[in-house]
Amino acid sequence: MEQHRTLTVDGRTVHYRDEGRDNPHTLVLLHGYLQSLDVWSPYVITYMNHLRIITIDLPGHGFTDNFCDIHTMDFMARVVRSALVEVGINRCVMVGHSMGGYVALSFANQFPQSLCGLGLINSHAFADTPEHRQQREQICQDARANKAAHVVKTIPELFHDTNRAILSHEISDLQQQCLKTTTESVIAAQQGMAQRQSHIALLQSIPYPVLFVYGKNDNRIPLELAVSGAMIPPRSEIHLLDNVGHMAFLEAQSYVKPRLANFVHACYTR
Repeated sequence: MEQHRTLTVDGRTVHYRDEGRDNPHTLVLLHGYLQSLDVWSPYVITYMNHLRIITIDLPGHGFTDNFCDIHTMDFMARVVRSALVEVGINRCVMVGHSMGGYVALSFANQFPQSLCGLGLINSHAFADTPEHRQQREQICQDARANKAAHVVKTIPELFHDTNRAILSHEISDLQQQCLKTTTESVIAAQQGMAQRQSHIALLQSIPYPVLFVYGKNDNRIPLELAVSGAMIPPRSEIHLLDNVGHMAFLEAQSYVKPRLANFVHACYTR
């Protein structure tokens, strides 16, 4: 894979990768909270010979600069839009994991003509409950006290317990990626997620297919919430995976990879 590319948005530097540029179908992959575009490397390597793959370090994550005190999902979506304009992408399939799914939903709401498919991996369209907002405030306090401890503790918890030993190397690598996120960026992301709006109305009227992928043992998203959201779009596809937590695209990589690729091609050929 090539080195990161960069663009400037509002005087700040945004990092991204653009692989497989000669291919006609484009997939944009958006990472989750604390992560970076590198988390998608196994997918990029597999797909780059037959798909154009755009991956982006979202604001305050990876090597992309922190922009402000609160990174709203709408703002992050506009940064993604700037990257796509930079490389000349007018239409794509966009897939986001967790926080990246919230950004993808905001993108779909703001730029509806730019998508021909949407994928949510361990993500959903509901707004935070008051309880979730309180939990995010506690995370901000924990990060202020000891950001490194917060990262080291949080990452293994995202995986189902049966996968932690099997994927110990991947978890260690992910922790190292996530430690690059500054305390200010942790807080900006958490406060941005706390303020996000519901996109249930968007899902009700969305004109293209929507893919949902969930772990049955996700300790962040209750299964009933996942299923109820997946029933809303006129055209949806849902995968519920046994012995998988909040990192379905890594925990069940051999299952998710081909199904995601098939979804992209189906969106372009429908």
